[in-house]
Amino acid sequence: MSALRDRVYETLKRRIVEVELRPGERLVERDLAAELDVSRIPLREALRLLSAEGLVVIVPNRGALVSPFTPADVRDLFDVRESLEVLAARLAAERADADDLSRLRSRLEHARDAVRRGDRREIAAANAEFHSEVVRVSGNTLLDTLMRPLDARLRRLFRLTSDRDPGRQCAEHEELYAAISDGDPDRAAACALRHVADGREPTLALAERWAADIDPVKVTRTRRRTAPRPPADALTASPPLSPPLP
Repeated sequence: MSALRDRVYETLKRRIVEVELRPGERLVERDLAAELDVSRIPLREALRLLSAEGLVVIVPNRGALVSPFTPADVRDLFDVRESLEVLAARLAAERADADDLSRLRSRLEHARDAVRRGDRREIAAANAEFHSEVVRVSGNTLLDTLMRPLDARLRRLFRLTSDRDPGRQCAEHEELYAAISDGDPDRAAACALRHVADGREPTLALAERWAADIDPVKVTRTRRRTAPRPPADALTASPPLSPPLP
């Protein structure tokens, strides 16, 4: 049973993070069980795991939906990032060895290649991997444990905002890499803080446009899978939020 649950969990998590299932979309158990060729038991177990990660909202006796991503959610996430990612950068500059720097450089090159190709999905994935790698390079097990539950939310956020000046984001990552490579903890911390802080207001502005006013109880009253749509111009440069399920 755990193998089925894990497969369903990973599949739904990927679809949510990549915004194939958009914020506020109803998750109809019968439809998903049929699509994934599983019973409702592993599906419900997977939904509970996703709920614990903040990716799904479960309304008792009604059903589930993809968690909204509101401006308040964005602010909370940036508040945490401004503390934990700055600490990670400082520790990474103190502890990085040649292998660590090689992995960080690989992440940067992956992001640069994605920007050249205009592949928004890969841009988001590569930038998320760079941030995760900095945490790993910090060598602080507790910090890694604290950041791990935020990983999916960060990847989802990066996917929703993947067209927000990716060239500038890559340049800021290059600056952070240089500080870590030089073994300069103060400069690395300052670069990380500036990078996160500079992204706060543009991301909040985007969130105001694509975050719909979603009432979980109202959404789960019907079997409709469609979520309230954002304003018509909210995602003009971004991929559609509700392509067909693969």
